[in-house]
Amino acid sequence: MRRPAARTARNVSVVAIAAAMLSVGAAAPPQSSSAAPPTEAPAKTPPKAPVKSPVAVGHGGAVASVDTDASAAGLDVLRRGGNAVDAAVATAAALGVTEPYSAGIGGGGYFVYYDAKSRSVHTVDGRETAPRSADATLFQEDGKPIPFAEGMTSGLGVGTPGTPATWERALDSWGSVSLRELLKPAEKLAKDGFTVDGTFRSQTASNQARFADFPASAELFLPGGQLPVTGSVFKNPDLARTYAELGRRGTDALYRGDLARDIVRTVRTPPVDPDATRKVRAGDLTTGDLAAYRTKKQAPTKVSYRGLDVYGMAPSSSGGTSVGEALNILERTDLAGASQATYLHRFIEASRITFADRGRWLGDPAFEDVPTKALLSQRFADSRECLIKDDVALKSPLPPGDPSNPVPCATGGTAAPTTYEGENTTHLTAADKWGNVVAYTLTIESTGGSGITVPGRGFLLNNELTDFSFAAANPAVHDPNLPGPGKRPRSSISPTIVLDERDRPVLALGSPGGATIITTVLQTLTGHLDRGLPLVDAIAAPRASQRNGATTELEPGLYDSPLRAQLEALGHTFTRNPEIGAATAVQRLPDGRWVAAAEKDRRGGGSAMVVHPAGRPSNSYTG
Repeated sequence: MRRPAARTARNVSVVAIAAAMLSVGAAAPPQSSSAAPPTEAPAKTPPKAPVKSPVAVGHGGAVASVDTDASAAGLDVLRRGGNAVDAAVATAAALGVTEPYSAGIGGGGYFVYYDAKSRSVHTVDGRETAPRSADATLFQEDGKPIPFAEGMTSGLGVGTPGTPATWERALDSWGSVSLRELLKPAEKLAKDGFTVDGTFRSQTASNQARFADFPASAELFLPGGQLPVTGSVFKNPDLARTYAELGRRGTDALYRGDLARDIVRTVRTPPVDPDATRKVRAGDLTTGDLAAYRTKKQAPTKVSYRGLDVYGMAPSSSGGTSVGEALNILERTDLAGASQATYLHRFIEASRITFADRGRWLGDPAFEDVPTKALLSQRFADSRECLIKDDVALKSPLPPGDPSNPVPCATGGTAAPTTYEGENTTHLTAADKWGNVVAYTLTIESTGGSGITVPGRGFLLNNELTDFSFAAANPAVHDPNLPGPGKRPRSSISPTIVLDERDRPVLALGSPGGATIITTVLQTLTGHLDRGLPLVDAIAAPRASQRNGATTELEPGLYDSPLRAQLEALGHTFTRNPEIGAATAVQRLPDGRWVAAAEKDRRGGGSAMVVHPAGRPSNSYTG
C-alpha cells in the first residue's frame, strides 16, 4: 500500500459534506441533544440556551467549542467587529464558567494563530511552570514516587497558571478589543448562570468525593451537599467578581496582586475540611513564582503532507512534533486507497512509533536538548516507517529511534513505557471575516484539576505538574520529563493549522484528551484529508489510540465492529474506551465560506456557529 510521497493536495468529497449538512441540518441546526432529561424538577427556570449544532456553514467568521454559551460569546465578538483572537479569548473565558472542570484562569494552554495579512503562523506557549524550588524528586518520598492520587489532589501538583498571561500576550500581539470588554460576556454568564447539562452533572459526580473535602469547592459545586440538578441554573458570583477584577486591573492582578496571594495561600496551605481523611499535600508555589511567570512566543512546528503545510505547537508541547512525525511516517502510504483495516493498522503503528520517540526526546527545551528539527525530518520518519509490516503488528513498548543518526528499521535501544497524562482539557477554534484563524487548547489537567477552589475566587487550581514523570519511566533511559525549577511539564496538546500551497488556511483543529489528543488530531486529519470524510464526520468517526502501550484503546464503534477481529489477526490487542477526545475545527472553503465543526455526540455534542449562516458547500469544493 505504499507510494512515493505525493505533493499535491487531495480532493475531499463535497457530496459527502452536503450529505452531512442534510443529516445535521446546517441551515436550521437542531436543538441541543446534550442535555440529559432532568433527574428531578429544576428549582428555577433556566436561562434560554443557544441552539446547539455540530456543524455550521457561512460567512463572516466562525467559532467552534464544546459549549453553546461559550461559542455564542465568541460569535458575538465577531459580529461586533472583533477578530479571531478576540473571539478566542471571549470563548475561552466563557468556557472557564461553563467548563470549569476542564479549563479556567487557574490553568494554562497553547495558542496557535494564523495571520491572514502576513500569511504566517505564530504560537504562544502558556504552559504552567513548576515552582523554582522544584527538582526531580518533587513527587517522591523516601526515594519512591508517591501515589498518583496524592499528587493529583494536592497543592504539590499546582503549577503557576498561564491562561491569563496567554490571553494578554495574544491580545497585545494580534487582538483588537480590550481584555476588559472580552471578559464581560463570561462575567455576565457567571453572574446570571447557565443551564446544567448531563455532562456537567456527571463530571461533578465523578469529583464529588474530592470536592466535598474542600469547603470552597463543596460550597460552589455541591450546593447543600448535593449534585447540581440537570436543567437547573448554575451561578458562580465569585468568578464573576474575579473576572471583573481582571478586567479592571489586567492580568497583573493574578500574578502580582491580592489574587496572587490568595492562590499562593491556597497552594501552600490547602483549605481542607477538618473532618476529611484525605491526605492533601501542600505545594511550594510562591508569589515570586507567579510574578516571574512569562509566556513564550515561538515558531510553530511544520511538516508538509500531501502538498499541504501542517503547523503545530513546538515543545514544551509534544503535540506538534508527534503529529508531524506520524504524518511523515504515513506520507508513503496510500491511505486513500487502503482498506479500512489497513488504514487503521498503519495509523496505529505510526502512533506507536511516534510515542516511542516522544517518550525519549520530548521535554521542556529550556532544560532538555530536544531535537525538534530532526524529529520532524522526512529522513528520520522514513527510517522509522520501515518498521511497519502489513501482516503483523509491532509490540510495545517499542524502543525509540535516534533522530540525530537515523538508521533504517533500527530495533536497538531501550524501551520505556508511556507515563500517565490527565485527560480533561477543552479546545476551541475561531476564524474571522479577514481570514485570521485561531486553534487554542486550554486545560487544568485532570477533570476538576486539583479539586481545590481558591476561596472567594470561584475557580479551580490546576494539577498540571502531574504531567511530569514522578520518576524515570525506565531508569536505564534518560527521561526528559522529570520536574525541575521553573520547568514546564511535557504536554500532548496539539492545536493544529493546515495551509495550502499559497499559505491560505485549509482547516484548524484540536482536541482535549491528555495523550490521546495526539492520536485524535492525527486520525481526524487523515480521516478528512486522506479518507475524504467531511470534517464533521472525520471528527465523529470512532477513534483508536495507541501510545506505545501493550494495548490500543478503541471506542465502541470500532471495538464492536468486524474491524477489531481483522486487526487482532495481525497481532493487535485492544481495550474498550467509551470516549476519546472532543475535537472542534474550522475549515475555509474556496468561495470564502467557513465550516465550523464539532462533536456530534462526545461530551454531549459540541457547538459550531458562523456569523452569517449560508447554504451548503457546493460540490466543487477541493482542499
